[in-house]
Amino acid sequence: EAQVRATDWAAIEQQSGLTRADIVQAAKVFAASQRIISCWAMGVTQHLHSVDTIREIVNLHLMRGQIGKPGAGLCPVRGHSNVQGNRTMGINEKPTAAFIDRLERHLQVSLPRARGHNVYEALKALDEGKSKVLICLGGNLAAAAPDTDFTYGAMKKAELNVQISTKLNRSHLQVGKAALILPCLGRTEIDIQRSGNQKITVEDTFSMVHASTGAAEPVSPLCLSETDIVARMAHATVGSERVDWLALRDDYGRIRDLIEQTIAGFADFNARIQQPCGFHLDNSAALLTWNTASGQAEFRASTLPQSVLPECTRHAEQMSDQPVLLLQSLRSHDQYNTTIYGMDDRYRGIKGQRNVVFMNEADARQLGFAEGDRVDMAAICNDGRERRVTGFVVVIYEIPRGNIAAYYPETNPLVPIDSIGAGSFTPTSKSIPVLVTASTRQDNLLLL
Repeated sequence: EAQVRATDWAAIEQQSGLTRADIVQAAKVFAASQRIISCWAMGVTQHLHSVDTIREIVNLHLMRGQIGKPGAGLCPVRGHSNVQGNRTMGINEKPTAAFIDRLERHLQVSLPRARGHNVYEALKALDEGKSKVLICLGGNLAAAAPDTDFTYGAMKKAELNVQISTKLNRSHLQVGKAALILPCLGRTEIDIQRSGNQKITVEDTFSMVHASTGAAEPVSPLCLSETDIVARMAHATVGSERVDWLALRDDYGRIRDLIEQTIAGFADFNARIQQPCGFHLDNSAALLTWNTASGQAEFRASTLPQSVLPECTRHAEQMSDQPVLLLQSLRSHDQYNTTIYGMDDRYRGIKGQRNVVFMNEADARQLGFAEGDRVDMAAICNDGRERRVTGFVVVIYEIPRGNIAAYYPETNPLVPIDSIGAGSFTPTSKSIPVLVTASTRQDNLLLL
C-alpha cells in the first residue's frame, strides 16, 4: 500500500497515456462490478514491463476476490489454437526438473537438463555461430521474428535450415550452406497411418482439450504428417531402442498413452477425447488451490519504472533533434499471424492496402503531413544499426498524440532484436521509438 501511495500521479499519467480522471472512472467500474474477467493479448505482452503489468492485473483480481468464482477470472488471449497445449506438453526451453524426472522414470533414458533457447536466444546463437542447425516445425520465423535484417542474417548462418511446412514462405529463402523443405499435411487433411485415420489433440485458451481429425484429401499421397516426419527423424538419429518412434507414428493413440503416464490431468486420455467437445483441464487457481510456498495467494508488487522503454531505445528523444513517435505494430482483420488473406481491414476502414501508418491528426500537422502522404519510418536505437521502412501512406486516425500504428509483419524491420521484455524475451513491438519523414520512394512492397 505504501508503494502505491508513494507513486506520483504525473508519472502514472505520462507512462499510461491516460488521465487521472480516466483511471479513477475505470477503478470505480472495477470496484462496483461483481464478476470481472480481464482479457489481454499482445497489447500488454509486447512491452518491456509486460510481466510486471500482468502481475498487477493479477493483484487487482486477488484484491477483489475475482479469481476462483463463476464469471470471473484471468484470460490471456493466445495467438494460436494450441499455444497453451504446447506448454502443457512440456514444449518449453526451460522445462521443470519434475517434468524431466517423470519422463526419465517412464522412458528409462537420461535427458538433457540444461536450459534451451527461446526464439530470441536461438537467433542470437545462430548469429554468433553457437548453433549450427535450425529446424522449424511450421511457422514462418523469417517473417514473424523482429529485426528483419538481423533475423535473415542469423538464419543464413545456419549450416542446415530445415523447414517442415504446409506451404512455401519467406523462411525457405534464408539459406546458408544447406536447406531442406519438408512438405507436411495440414491439420485439415486426412492423416492415414498403419492403424487407420489419425486424430491429434489441441488445448484452447479455456483449457478445453479436444480431438481434431482432418477431412480434406491430402494435397499429395507423398506428403507426410508432422508426426511422421518427426518420428522418422528421431528414429534415424537416436534410434528406437528405448522409444519405438515408428510405432508412435503408426498410431497416435500410443503417444497419448505416453502423455497419460507422464503428464498430470490426462488420465484416460484416449477415452476422454471421444466425448463431445473433449474435456476440461483443471486450473489450480480457479479451484483456489495455491501452488506457492505459503499455500496462499501471493501479491507481487512492482515499482513504477523510470522508463517504459528498453535500454537500447530508452534515450531516443536525446538521440534525435526531431519529434520522436512511439510505434505499435498490429494485425488487420484479413490476417492470421504472418498469413495475409486479404488487403482490407474492416476494423479500421482500410481497403486494398497494408503499407499504411495510423497517425494522430495533430502529430501529422506538426510534422507537415496530410492524409494520403507517403512517409518513411526509422527506428532509434543505440546499437548504431539503421532500421528503416519506406513508402507508408499516412492515415489520420483517432490515436493518442505521440503514438502511431502500422501493420505486422511489415514493420518488423523497425523492432531491434535486443528490444525485449524483461523476463519474457518478447519483442517490444508495441513501443518502438521512430522518426517519421517524407518518403524517398513511391512504390508499395509486401514482404511475407
